[in-house]
Amino acid sequence: MKVILDIRDNRIPFFMELVKSLDYISVVKEVKDENKSQFITDLAEAFNDAKLYEQGKKKLKSAKDLLNEL
Repeated sequence: MKVILDIRDNRIPFFMELVKSLDYISVVKEVKDENKSQFITDLAEAFNDAKLYEQGKKKLKSAKDLLNEL
């Protein structure tokens, strides 16, 4: 399972030390660039929206409606 966390800057060193000490967690990549971080957050939200749509819990706009807004 993959998890995305948003950690306050002043707590990052402590948190990373804690995570690295756990043998069942591997740090795949740390994202320090704010633009990349925002992109990852937006992408995770989009995947969650798609999952909710498939479960019938959320209604999404059609491609036609989206193009009409432009």
